[in-house]
Amino acid sequence: MGAVNDPPIRFRTLLLAGGLLGFACSAASPPEAGEGAAVLFRGGQILDGTGNPWYRGDVLVVGERIARVGVIPADELPAETREIDIAGLTLMPGFIDPHSHAGPGLATPELRAGAPVIRQGITTVMVNPDGGGDVDLAEQRRRFEEGGIGVHVALMIGHGAVRREVLGMEARPPTEDEFERMAGLVRAGMDAGAFGMTGGLYYAPGSYAENDEVVRLAAEIAPFGAFVSHIRDESDYNIGLVAAVEEVIEVAEAQGIRGVVTHFKALGPPVWGLSREATAAIDAARARGVEVFADQYPYEASGTSIVGALVPRWALAGETMPGMPSPLETRLASPQERARLRADMLVALERRGGAETLLLSRHRADTSLEGRYLSDVAEEWGLEPIDAALRLLDAGGAGLVSFNMSEEDIAHIMTREWTMGSSDGGLVPPGEGRPHPRFYGAFPRRIARYVREREVLTLAEAVRGMTSLTATVFRMHDRGQIAAGRIADLLVVDIEEFGDAATYENPHALAEGIVHALVAGVFAIEDGETTGALAGRVLTPHWMGGE
Repeated sequence: MGAVNDPPIRFRTLLLAGGLLGFACSAASPPEAGEGAAVLFRGGQILDGTGNPWYRGDVLVVGERIARVGVIPADELPAETREIDIAGLTLMPGFIDPHSHAGPGLATPELRAGAPVIRQGITTVMVNPDGGGDVDLAEQRRRFEEGGIGVHVALMIGHGAVRREVLGMEARPPTEDEFERMAGLVRAGMDAGAFGMTGGLYYAPGSYAENDEVVRLAAEIAPFGAFVSHIRDESDYNIGLVAAVEEVIEVAEAQGIRGVVTHFKALGPPVWGLSREATAAIDAARARGVEVFADQYPYEASGTSIVGALVPRWALAGETMPGMPSPLETRLASPQERARLRADMLVALERRGGAETLLLSRHRADTSLEGRYLSDVAEEWGLEPIDAALRLLDAGGAGLVSFNMSEEDIAHIMTREWTMGSSDGGLVPPGEGRPHPRFYGAFPRRIARYVREREVLTLAEAVRGMTSLTATVFRMHDRGQIAAGRIADLLVVDIEEFGDAATYENPHALAEGIVHALVAGVFAIEDGETTGALAGRVLTPHWMGGE
């Protein structure tokens, strides 16, 4: 490995020999007429994604790209152009989701069209968040490409997944040999087309890593990749919210890369209001030249599991063997360890605001518990809430929706110019479980609630944070903006009707208000109906010659 701030050899070679391939790609000439089907969207209100206010004009799509933007006379159109009058509707770029759990679903036959994703207006998702996901990105890419996908996918390599591959669930630093194996897996991920590395320093096994380990590994993604991290502490679990944000800043500053505090929040009443100190740390870092950003989903509740929310990380550590009880199962079976676990879980429960704030979203052993609060289940069972949580753990755990954020913090974070919109949502079969409504409504909710209802953002600001800002952060030069030569990932929206229909009580409701959606020039939504088209592709980063 080179010096801390030196890019890996393969990237230095690309930089010198290729002259920044991606910037050459971003200047691609508009396609000539006849290079594919032509569609003209006539007379819409164009929000181009830059943050500028809307203007009225036409957009011509030829094949997979935008050919022209402006007032386009009929006699200048390609032969057999399909014209669509969108007067009174808003035309905007497709949304880019920097934090998506949709990857596993998109790799399955029944979900690969991604209807709940495209109905939100999301045309590109970044997968393997929170330090997790696949380690073999070449194989993951093959699975997506083999069956086709309805939206574009950008791959990330997860620090936690790499650590688990080498160290399992052991709570210790790696040896030098182990570190080199980890670094090799990160390099392989980047060579397979990763846009950067994700961290899950809150979750085991990522939480067992000191930040120095992450800083060293991030050398493998420099200078082009981004480090996107679920920070070590969004509350007061261990180092505290502000110090956890500063860990991401440290990684970005040490390696000269972009850092992203993902699904940025102040979790739990003890830290409400600390968003201002945490954002001030980012502002200070940016003032001294560190490229730091954040993403955020627009809900007052987070989504995790009983393990993620309540179980201390020490209880998950240890050697794991096939066919043998996990370290957690072993500790649950020990009266002494169970008592220690119960005490720590009780503190975590109080931190989240009590059992009445925890809604069970998934429980495979007894689906009748889904959609009920832990407090109600505990009362029915005649148990203290913490003992009901332990009983759920004994049965294999459960998913949770946790109501733990303040509207003041949400609005403050959202108004930062460096905050992107995200979903933190996945894909599940229709009607299965009671997932967080962000699976179906995160992006339209940003407009419906925080633009139209609360006026926290202007419409142009909201769209910028879901399009061109994200494209800029991840160096996606051919998308995120309506301009000639860009990929035709486009939305035609009835802006007054655009909104989230999913609720905590009815989370599977599809978003409303999109009239047309194009993915690479192909209609994924046409006249308000999803088409099932599989026009998405696995994206290649610009420094490897991609878009």
